[in-house]
Amino acid sequence: MTVDPTPTASHFIDGAYVEDQDGAPIDIVYSATGETLGRVHSATPAIVERALASASAAQAAWAAMTGMERGRILRRAADIIRDRNRDLSILETYDTGKPLQETLVADATSGADALEYFGGMAATLTGEYIPQPNGDFAYTIRQPLGLCVGIGAWNYPTQIACWKAAPALACGNTMVFKPSETTPLCALKVAEILTEAGAPPGVFNVVQGRGDVGASLVDDARVAKVSLTGSVPTGRKIYAAAAAGMKHVTMELGGKSPLIVFDDADLDNAVSGAILGNFYSTGQVCSNGTRVFVQTGIKQRFLDRLCERLSHARIGDPLDESTSFGPMASERQLDIVQEYIRTGLEEGARLAYGGKRLNRPGFYIEPTVFADVTDDMTIAREEIFGPVLSLLDFEDEEEVLERANATEFGLAGGVFTNDLTRAHRVVARLEAGTCYINTYNLAPVEAPFGGVKASGVGRENSKEAIAHYSEVKTVHVAMNGVEAPF
Repeated sequence: MTVDPTPTASHFIDGAYVEDQDGAPIDIVYSATGETLGRVHSATPAIVERALASASAAQAAWAAMTGMERGRILRRAADIIRDRNRDLSILETYDTGKPLQETLVADATSGADALEYFGGMAATLTGEYIPQPNGDFAYTIRQPLGLCVGIGAWNYPTQIACWKAAPALACGNTMVFKPSETTPLCALKVAEILTEAGAPPGVFNVVQGRGDVGASLVDDARVAKVSLTGSVPTGRKIYAAAAAGMKHVTMELGGKSPLIVFDDADLDNAVSGAILGNFYSTGQVCSNGTRVFVQTGIKQRFLDRLCERLSHARIGDPLDESTSFGPMASERQLDIVQEYIRTGLEEGARLAYGGKRLNRPGFYIEPTVFADVTDDMTIAREEIFGPVLSLLDFEDEEEVLERANATEFGLAGGVFTNDLTRAHRVVARLEAGTCYINTYNLAPVEAPFGGVKASGVGRENSKEAIAHYSEVKTVHVAMNGVEAPF
């Protein structure tokens, strides 16, 4: 089947597609070729108001449904996504440029997992009975927050829309979701599928736009919760704006995560972890372990094996399932990555592999490895968000832990070693919210995902997400007379 990437309309509000060409145009650029596939329009104030009003009006009736009823709709949406996985994966590839080999297994399927998981959990969201002396008692009620805003990043548009929608809707909230202007297509399909699965109009709405649209959503008094996946600078702005209105927040932000390889590690497994933590999705993953600390005893063997395996990366048409490495998501991001590569060279890092833009249409750059990187170099301190690995060496455990934690970020961290006692000891001391032992970059919906320090607030996925999309009311009940001092 041929998938047409042209969107039906720019927005999805109150259960239907909506167009408003008064909004600023946003071109949809296919990063594999640089061609424009279509256009959406940024939400005007009237469109933003329409979406917020729709979500606000729908919330009470959605919350009044039983958890079983809400969960059944989410699970039905998960089934639809799985049935259409190939078409949705092709659309994801058009949206992001990621290889179809990857999107078939990591994007829509992950979104379906979230909808199924939280759909199954919706009926279990109960309160607690708390006995008190002499027959008195208290009980708790878990209640939805109300109207939530989700703001997505451009690297996993389907997954992020579902990761935010699923727990929010399971708890009885409604949502207005703004995808990245770079990848406007996939969230519209999520909204369409949720409606097809039985979600009432207004429960999940999508509006397009840049930062100004996101800001107008965050600032609205009707909004109870904001969930952002994005960069740290954007997170700081949105967190401050949400705090002014005492809104709940989840911030899933960037990182400069350490991946520590001890000299007793299985070499190929460690290299595999470094590849997954630097080059999957062409390096455009927030949790990437882009500071690879390798113990000096195996540094050269590790580097040689890494470069040899990178030579087998198949760079090409992302719609060809044999392609394993695609373009950057946008020309702007490609330019940013190229500037970091230039900076790395200027500051004295040794280019061990790649580093060049490919002479072909689209936004392609080679997988890039820098060796002889020091902690003070820009490429070792700042998030690049591209396929650039910085290799640093270390002598002992205490040293590498101190250096690994010497960053404002704290999203993820990993360790490769055959000494499991050391592995657990090291991850216990890593200042990171998501850690890995002898693997990297897993994100199953059953486990919490998120960071510490500047990398974020709150957690996506798992039972933890329920706490971020609901609040607890406590009710005290007296079964005896009430005493007072006068």
